[in-house]
Amino acid sequence: MSSKSLDLKKWILIPILLLIFFLSSYFLSSEKPKYYPNYVSNSPAPNGTKAFYTYLENEMTSVARWSQPPNLLPKTDNHNQVLIMIEPTFVPSTEEMEAYMNFIERGNSIILFSKNPKGFFDINVKNDESLFPDGTILDEKGNKYSAEVNSSITLESYSGDEILLHSEYDGVLALKRSYGDGELLVANTPEWLMNGEITKGDHTSLLLTLFNKVDGNSYLFDEYVHGQQNSSSFFSIYPRWFLVLLLQGMIITILYLWYRGKRFGPILVAREETVRFSDERIKAIAAWYIRSRNFRDSLMIQADYVKLLLQENWSIPYSRAWEDINNDLEKKWKNSFTKDEIANFLDGLTNVLTKEKVTKQEYLFWSKKLEHLRKEVEEG
Repeated sequence: MSSKSLDLKKWILIPILLLIFFLSSYFLSSEKPKYYPNYVSNSPAPNGTKAFYTYLENEMTSVARWSQPPNLLPKTDNHNQVLIMIEPTFVPSTEEMEAYMNFIERGNSIILFSKNPKGFFDINVKNDESLFPDGTILDEKGNKYSAEVNSSITLESYSGDEILLHSEYDGVLALKRSYGDGELLVANTPEWLMNGEITKGDHTSLLLTLFNKVDGNSYLFDEYVHGQQNSSSFFSIYPRWFLVLLLQGMIITILYLWYRGKRFGPILVAREETVRFSDERIKAIAAWYIRSRNFRDSLMIQADYVKLLLQENWSIPYSRAWEDINNDLEKKWKNSFTKDEIANFLDGLTNVLTKEKVTKQEYLFWSKKLEHLRKEVEEG
């Protein structure tokens, strides 16, 4: 089997190995559990809220996630939309809070679950550890519930607020307040919505009690407050398997072009010429010899270089004079010249190299002869 076919098999084997590597890494990485932040509605983890999201999705006509800034919320009046904010990871800026307020005043509702809602919608709080961590919770009708409360913060109510849940010591846990044509419902118990906590105690009954206090046609779970903004990058638009195949195709294309020896752009100068004559010092020396008419020295250097090649390629000793290598040249050069032509060449070259002065015509003639011999020696 030829070496060329072996090289071709090697080039074919490389992309196959790369394909196996990428596919195996893709399937192995896909087995790793995905990380979800706390309280996000698409998280099936114990600290997520996907269970309650799925419940509303089955019970209500319109349930969706919202990952845009609040200034992009629907601006239709009296749309009866309910925005659910569960334990935000940051306090929105003044402009964002104004956008949320405008959303409420247009006839919509916001339900905020936060252990410490201070800084949201002018809500004030106070420390109250009477219920922390377990205790009895009462609704506005006096019905008692057993639930877990992980916050020592209770809400301050004002005239006009509707207190929905409170402790036995009148610590407010949930209230409803009107703004314009809409309503704000605030509760300090986001842990009730967690997948791992929603069925414990009376958490489910308490949540339904709170959500029944708000009338809405559609529900939006605000993921913007969890830092999950919408992004439409190249890597998020296309599926992972397509990106793996695309990357593999690029690698195979590069390897194929490399194998074929393609160059990107015009080849202005032949490679051989560039390799031989790219050294500016050689050009400068050659120009100096021509301008100074040092034809004899230039010819001596050229002849000396050819003798080195004769030793390296044809095993003719460098120390022997030109006239003494007649028999050796006859053996190596017999297909190109006759014995008489070789003898005349060596005699003429010896005579011109012993001269003190060499004319330009002699230099060009013998330089061309030496160049011809050099090519013969190099080509074997």
